[in-house]
Amino acid sequence: MAPRTQYDTAQAAKRLKVPVAVFRWARHAGVVPAPDATAREWKRATVEAMDPQAIRASLRRAPIYGGVVADRIAEAIGTPNQPGEKTAVGTFVVRRLIDLKLLTDLSGNVDHELLNPDQVDEVCQRSDLARLVAEHSPLGPDQAAARLGVRRVDFDRIHKDLKWVEPAEWTEVRFGTSRAGAVEVPLFRTADIDAIPEQHPEVDWAAVRSTERGRRSPLTALAKAAAAA
Repeated sequence: MAPRTQYDTAQAAKRLKVPVAVFRWARHAGVVPAPDATAREWKRATVEAMDPQAIRASLRRAPIYGGVVADRIAEAIGTPNQPGEKTAVGTFVVRRLIDLKLLTDLSGNVDHELLNPDQVDEVCQRSDLARLVAEHSPLGPDQAAARLGVRRVDFDRIHKDLKWVEPAEWTEVRFGTSRAGAVEVPLFRTADIDAIPEQHPEVDWAAVRSTERGRRSPLTALAKAAAAA
């Protein structure tokens, strides 16, 4: 078998006998250089020149899971997550902080984040952490409609027909114990929902919010025009 000439992240970590999560942090920290074979791969000579000891030393403490990070953030803003109760801060917020590049996911797995506890400690010390959590907390469709003060049917027009807001992610909700009853539900960032009225001043929001059940909303004409465009 011909020797490997290019290494991706997992292959390079295996070649150097270091955990993949540690290798990813070393890349983030600049200890590992940028890939030089392709956008995601290193040349063999580059990998062989890497220092495994320096890579291991770049991550001082073992990575922690996203759920643990959520608990630490909740504690930091004074609203500790309580077992058996609705969490003040969940992994949705952790993933949004990853999107903002305030945290670095070391897992490569969208369902199980791994993070550097030192970086988490830095985030927990931010003076604007409570604001970040509030802005990036999740809202389901019913919650988003309530926050806007509109009917659910009008929020569906805003999201599905007018496309004024997109979900940050989707989550599976089960009805009963069978997966046959599971549905995918969109989750929105609170800040995105709050921004809708300001982004669309052409809408008479007072009229939308006061539309009674069974009455046509001012959004109906806008949705029809968008569909015809």
